[in-house]
Amino acid sequence: MRHIDKANGAAGANEGAGEEFLAFTLGREEYGIDILKVQEIRGYESVTQLANAPDYIKGVINLRGIIVPIIDLRIKFRQANVSYDQYTVVIIVDLNERTTGIVVDGVSDVLTLTPAQIRPTPHFSGELATGYIRGLGSVEQRMLILVDIEKLLDTEELAALDAVA
Repeated sequence: MRHIDKANGAAGANEGAGEEFLAFTLGREEYGIDILKVQEIRGYESVTQLANAPDYIKGVINLRGIIVPIIDLRIKFRQANVSYDQYTVVIIVDLNERTTGIVVDGVSDVLTLTPAQIRPTPHFSGELATGYIRGLGSVEQRMLILVDIEKLLDTEELAALDAVA
């Protein structure tokens, strides 16, 4: 599939020109996920809570007849002050062939990143899990943490999502 880089016009229509990412914020950090995983963006609405679910699984919503589990990435990433306001959004994604909603602080834009703009994930010693980070995207003065949304949740968490669905 070809991606057209709107900022660079026809030059961006070349094969290998880059990948498109949806940029979103969690606290003061900016993240990006592959735009091809995104189905839609919705405002945050109340969810049906489920007993004994992990705290980051807020509950489920009925999305046009499909029961969709809602994961609050802010809680999963252990942010301190999680609040819900008019800027809080739910990104509906295809997560390992499951329709899933992820709650974020806000969505900013869609960016096309060339391979030269994507840096490898730094290596950390210790128990810092970085397997879900595809790399770091650099656009002008912005730095995006590029997330592989399917690797973000481990096998146990995916089993919890299956139980919810």
